[in-house]
Amino acid sequence: MQVINRNMMLPQVGKGEAINRPIPATAGQPQTNFSHALEKAASKNAELQFSKHANMRLSARNIRLDDAQLARVEDGVQAARAKGIRDSLVLVDDVALVVNIKNGLVITALNQGNDHVFTNIDGAVIV
Repeated sequence: MQVINRNMMLPQVGKGEAINRPIPATAGQPQTNFSHALEKAASKNAELQFSKHANMRLSARNIRLDDAQLARVEDGVQAARAKGIRDSLVLVDDVALVVNIKNGLVITALNQGNDHVFTNIDGAVIV
């Protein structure tokens, strides 16, 4: 824990000037800078996760997504995030996934032949 004394001098930064200094390391963690931390957070957002409900639906409906399809879904999630979509219907081949875009979380999944009404979405992506 670092204690900051009010008498300590803070660096002066001019208007529009950016600072990209290493963030102080804490116990057991290496030093990093802001851009590295931002890249790490962005890569975490790229990971697609499946909720327990979605996994149950995939299993019960015998839906299998191969690596190429998952990559297309991840690309669709990134495109939806760029457009500001919060909850999206992502269509890949004959599979429909409802995805919470902010968390990259697949909420549910269904295949062609099931109910075709989707609620609580504000966008759709076809990949």
